[in-house]
Order: sequence, then C-alpha cells, then structure tokens
Amino acid sequence: MRLLRHHSSLAWPYLAGLIVLVALPLLGTLWLALTEFSGIVAPRFVGLANFETLIGSDRFWLSLGNSLVYVAIAVPLRLLGTVAFALLLNNRFKGAGAARAVAYLPTVVPDVAYALLWLWILNPLYGPLTAGLEALGASSPGWLTDPWAARFSVAFMGAFQIGEGFVIALAARRSIPQRLYEAAAVDGARPLLILRRITLPLMAPILAVLALRDVLLSFHTNFVPALIVTGGGDPRYATFYLPLYVYQTGFRYGRLGYASAITVAIFAIMAIILVVQYRLLRRWRLT
Repeated sequence: MRLLRHHSSLAWPYLAGLIVLVALPLLGTLWLALTEFSGIVAPRFVGLANFETLIGSDRFWLSLGNSLVYVAIAVPLRLLGTVAFALLLNNRFKGAGAARAVAYLPTVVPDVAYALLWLWILNPLYGPLTAGLEALGASSPGWLTDPWAARFSVAFMGAFQIGEGFVIALAARRSIPQRLYEAAAVDGARPLLILRRITLPLMAPILAVLALRDVLLSFHTNFVPALIVTGGGDPRYATFYLPLYVYQTGFRYGRLGYASAITVAIFAIMAIILVVQYRLLRRWRLT
C-alpha cells in the first residue's frame, strides 16, 4: 500500500501537467469551435455553423490534400533515414560519436533557423543545390517555383530531422542479441538476407511505433517551412498545409472560432488515421 501511494504521488505532477497543458486547452478549443470569435468581442455561440462552413470550403480540402501528400512523402523518407543511420552508426568505429551527434543535430536546430538554411540551399540563383546540378550539366527543376518540386522540397527538409527516431531505432538495433548474427554468419547468410530475416523483423515493432508518431507529427511540422521557405503556401498553393490554414484564418483574418473548428477537424483526421494505422499494424502482426 505504501508503495502504491509512492507511485501515485509520482504520477500527480504528470497528471497536473496533462490537465493544464492538454485537457483544458483542448476543451477551450472545442468550445471556441462552436462560437464566432474574433478575439475582440465576446464569443457568440453558433453551434455547428463553423463545421458546416468548413465542409464547404475549397481551401480546407486543398490544405488537407496538400497535408496528406506531405505525409505520404515525408514519413517514408524519415523512416528510411532513421533505419539507415541506425544501421550504419551501430558499429563502433573512430568518430562514431561525432557521426551520431551530426545525425541528431538537425533535430535540435530551431525551426526558423533550419528553414532559413534550406531557403538558401534551394535558392534558384545562388543556392548550392542548384549550383551543384549546373556543375553536373543538369538544370534545376525549380525547387520553389514548380508545385510538385516545392512539395517534395518541403517534405525533403523534414527527412533530416530524425534525431529522436534515430536514437530509438539505434537502441532497438542494439537490443537484438548478437548470437543471432553469429549463428547467421556460421550458416553463411549474406548481409542482405540477414537484414531481411533478422534485423528488420526484430526492429519492426519499434519502427511501427515510429511510423505512427511521424504521421501525427507531420501534420503540424510543415508549418514553419511553408511559412518561411515557400512564403505562405506558394507556388500556386502547393504547400498550403492545414497548420498554415489555421494560422492565416485565426491570426491574419481574426476568425478564431473558425480556426478552432479547423484545429478540431485536424485532431479528428489524425485520430482516424491513427486508428486505421493501428488496425493495419495489428492485422499485420497477427498474420
């Protein structure tokens, strides 16, 4: 009983933070989503009118489609980079610590500084990426002027911010018993076969969790790149994502009630995607 009380006392700070920082703001957002609120006068209850407007909004469906495209590009790239770095930097070698620090570094760089760095890299006139392509005799695809090139560029930016996932994947790789690799080596298994039959299957549960996490994060981590790198959704609204739609609606046009309804819709979409992913992964594990 004393041990139970001790654990309960340790949980109270977490529960208090969860209530103050998550539950109360969520309830406030739900309430504002049912009101017409400009931030100047008191909220006026309008029921589901904001959601009815949302369903008929072309800008909402455009931003939702762009966000889903971003997720479809960014999440596989991030997972591929996470697994690749975890496997390459698993072995001990000279400079391994520095290499792991470099792999983690883009995650701790402030988002604005990171976006400004990529704005310079993707510059069509003097950016190093364009200069490198010209040196090879190739032309730039218009990183920030062509709609699909811009979509890929913004998603590619996020592929390097894999710090937390890299650490978790590296820990998962190191948790695999070494005797399995020794037995495979004795049997004469090739590295590619070992990767397919031992490493990836045993890392799969952790990678599945990382995939769920990255899908959820990708719905809001594209805000700063879209705002700074592409100037607010250009070209031709190709990078106009849901968080940017919330920002412009709430803080540029002063429609905080409608912006709250968009936020609630984002939560609902994320929940649906999470449930679908969970069921697919559970079915995959049972087969």
